[in-house]
Amino acid sequence: MKLTFITALGLFLISSLQTSAQTKKTVAKTPANSASSIAAGQKIYLQYCLSCHMIDGGGVPNMNPPLINTSYVKGDKIKLIKIVLNGFAQNVDIDGQSYSNTMPAQTALTDQQVADVLTYVRSSFGNKYSAVKLAEVKAAKGGKKK
Repeated sequence: MKLTFITALGLFLISSLQTSAQTKKTVAKTPANSASSIAAGQKIYLQYCLSCHMIDGGGVPNMNPPLINTSYVKGDKIKLIKIVLNGFAQNVDIDGQSYSNTMPAQTALTDQQVADVLTYVRSSFGNKYSAVKLAEVKAAKGGKKK
């Protein structure tokens, strides 16, 4: 019985070490602050963005633009931040497609939440773009605190 218990304990420890090593490899690919920002951003996206940009980031044709590899998502971060902060009420062509729905300013979001949700968008839906930093959101606002 002692031998069975010791064998089971040994197998458990080996399994735990392998799982821990795999987790460390996965986390090592994403900086800790980016990983937590992405997780926080996903929650914000599901609450504020999902209804227009859809669960897969595909948007709604001719109304709400997709967030998948578009020039707006991969381009100038300050421009993207300002859209979230100030809204967008123009007809716009994005990568050859026209979109006409108004995006309201997301005034309920803190600067950190804006950074988190845009980090999520820029790293999800097949996107692989750099994180949006809190300092960039503050710079886009002209240094005003929220």
